[in-house]
Amino acid sequence: MLETLFIASLIFLFLSRSKKKRRPRTFDGKLQELIQTENVNRANAQAIKDYLLATIASNNNDEEKFSDVQIGKAQEILDKAGPAALYWMSDIASQLAFLSAAQLNNIPTNVNNELGQGATAEEIINLVVRV
Repeated sequence: MLETLFIASLIFLFLSRSKKKRRPRTFDGKLQELIQTENVNRANAQAIKDYLLATIASNNNDEEKFSDVQIGKAQEILDKAGPAALYWMSDIASQLAFLSAAQLNNIPTNVNNELGQGATAEEIINLVVRV
């Protein structure tokens, strides 16, 4: 009786082991996982790009910069994409700062080659964040 209970508990533990996402064993499964990961990353990048463009548009229209709607959108992006989204948005903001400083000091950049001398922030974001 005790042996049966022990074997049944072992079988139960084996069947209910870690509920982690199991990695596919076939090439098709691995390809499907790569495609799914790429689609998630592309969606996150598009959300970040849209958020940055909306922030620039609200700044140009003299709207409230730290509105509840904007902060809510930022929180949604952070929830979906994680801390990497904050790092990526900060990196884009620092690139914009460097590019504007370079334009003010008449230092040529690769953005000048593609967009010309009078590039706007929207054009730079569309160039940098290619989704």
